[in-house]
Amino acid sequence: MSNHRLLHGFHAVAARIRHDARSVREVYVEASRRDRRMQDFIKMAESAGLKIVPVDVKRLDGIVGHGRHQGVAASADEVPLTHSLDDLLDTLSEPPLLLILDGITDPHNLGACLRAADGAGAHAVVAPKDRACGLNATAAKVASGAAESVPYITVTNLARTLRELQERGVRIIGTADNADTSIHGIDLSGPVALVLGAEGEGMRRLTRDTCDQLVSIPMAGAVESLNVSVASAVCLYEAVRQRGLAGTRQPKNYSEE
Repeated sequence: MSNHRLLHGFHAVAARIRHDARSVREVYVEASRRDRRMQDFIKMAESAGLKIVPVDVKRLDGIVGHGRHQGVAASADEVPLTHSLDDLLDTLSEPPLLLILDGITDPHNLGACLRAADGAGAHAVVAPKDRACGLNATAAKVASGAAESVPYITVTNLARTLRELQERGVRIIGTADNADTSIHGIDLSGPVALVLGAEGEGMRRLTRDTCDQLVSIPMAGAVESLNVSVASAVCLYEAVRQRGLAGTRQPKNYSEE
């Protein structure tokens, strides 16, 4: 079971089929659902040569473990998007833009962070192995396909990884509510890794101490901080703005039911 995982939701399953149809073992669809979206999905899966297994909604709930599957699930092999962070960096022809997540244990937050990273064109999302929720089915569902397009790289020692990035010329920019400098007041046009910690706790001390600079997101209202996925999007898109990349890609429609 360790070499494959369950995907659910139209976006997550369709993204895997487009990315690597051969890695999909079986596709489960709710037998009673016959609307146009389901018909289009089945047609795409069948054209990829995949086995379609119609099941009733109760069995599909049991397969997925809950009812938030939109009538679609799939069993698929694990497909690493990249072997290592070094391998990824060696292939880039532009300054790297990385999102580092320190202590994110909620798969909904991870999925939303991956979605923000995909939209901003980040090259990878990096997290520690021992303090992260992992890329499970819930995270992939929330990511709406981004789990298949953005490398999610877990590392044994995050602080050491940050130091290795610094040796490669990547600036490590950490976020902290009490930082004096605003995210809008620093140069993000070069090689950058943006580090965000978990809500409440923030970054671990060693992670914080390893950063080249700490920045904050200006808050004008009564709320003291943003959800980590929203904060990730704010920081990533500030880097996109400074790099002049905004508007260079065709917009994607990630609307859910």
